[in-house]
Amino acid sequence: MREKEKKKKKKLKRKYKRLLFFVFTLLLLAGGGYVAAQYTSGLSFANNSTMNEIHTELSDSSNTFEEFEGAEAQFGEINVLLIGNDARGDEDDSRSDALMIGHYNQSTNQVKLVSLMRDTYVEIPDHGMQKINAAFSLGGPELVRKTIKHNFDVDVQYYAIVNFEGFSKIVDVIAPDGIEVDIPYTMSHGLGLTLEPGQQKLNGDQLLGYVRFRHDIHSDYGRVERQQEALSKLKDEAMSIQTLVNLPKLMGVIEPYIDTNIDSKTIFTIGKGMITGGKDNALESLRIPVEGSFGDLRTDVGAVLEIDLAQNKQALREFLSVEDENEEPTVEDEEPAEEFKIEQPANEDLEQDPQYDENQKYKYDTEGYLSRERYYEEPAI
Repeated sequence: MREKEKKKKKKLKRKYKRLLFFVFTLLLLAGGGYVAAQYTSGLSFANNSTMNEIHTELSDSSNTFEEFEGAEAQFGEINVLLIGNDARGDEDDSRSDALMIGHYNQSTNQVKLVSLMRDTYVEIPDHGMQKINAAFSLGGPELVRKTIKHNFDVDVQYYAIVNFEGFSKIVDVIAPDGIEVDIPYTMSHGLGLTLEPGQQKLNGDQLLGYVRFRHDIHSDYGRVERQQEALSKLKDEAMSIQTLVNLPKLMGVIEPYIDTNIDSKTIFTIGKGMITGGKDNALESLRIPVEGSFGDLRTDVGAVLEIDLAQNKQALREFLSVEDENEEPTVEDEEPAEEFKIEQPANEDLEQDPQYDENQKYKYDTEGYLSRERYYEEPAI
């Protein structure tokens, strides 16, 4: 009975995934009036008094920065540097308000998210010890990439800068009914709105306030958790048929608020993988610095997080499963145990015995000695 239920569920899952992919493919191939109209609708939705200022600001900034030189993708894995830019028209020093690495594995369709706390004290190439979020204002996404590579030995292929002014509109297109969250206490300071405690659905503006709030006992730690929570729920919403139908409109909404080097082929690859195999995969997340690896420090650049660099480097690389070319192979990496043979010293007297059986000797070798695999699995006494 259980087997029948399992088979039925599998068939329904496959049917649902095929339907999602079918809708997605139709939208991509449509190329006609619907796509054009929806894209234009998205641009109109995004169009307000600040849109042109934001788009121009992102473009001008990227022109003054060093060209982004991301690493080549390896083993089917894609790393994207995600930068939440809190630039405002009256500010010259634009620092990254949110800094993340989005990781996508094409083989497993697994999505991972790493949040780098903005006060993490690291060495920025050619600029000395600074808060990691200063790298963006000093040299744009390329310097952020170099900083992460220099300190954590992890590289990225792409970047995406999103202005928070457009975040709320993106949310409203992906989740027109809102994103459900549980607010633990009143949030209002510095938000321009008030969020009351309790389980509720938040629209784009409210969710933006939710992920940016930091005036509580948890400070940036709580904000990072809320950002990861919101992105995880947005990822789930993005897998719905409704979002796929609104995909052209979503692209129109995003366009004025995002600066990226991700090509359309890569977007298609990720989108296809997420639809056909990624819906059931929960988003895994990690915060850097990890627990127990940092302390508060007062420096000439203000209050920072002094971190155990080696511990955090290892945690990040393990989370992203980064291979080390210089690493010695482990027992699991070597040949299987059944191919490992222990040479038994020759026993001339035994071999001359007419009752000697070669098969019996082979049996003794395999049963009388622990293979390499069995030896390492044996519990210590």
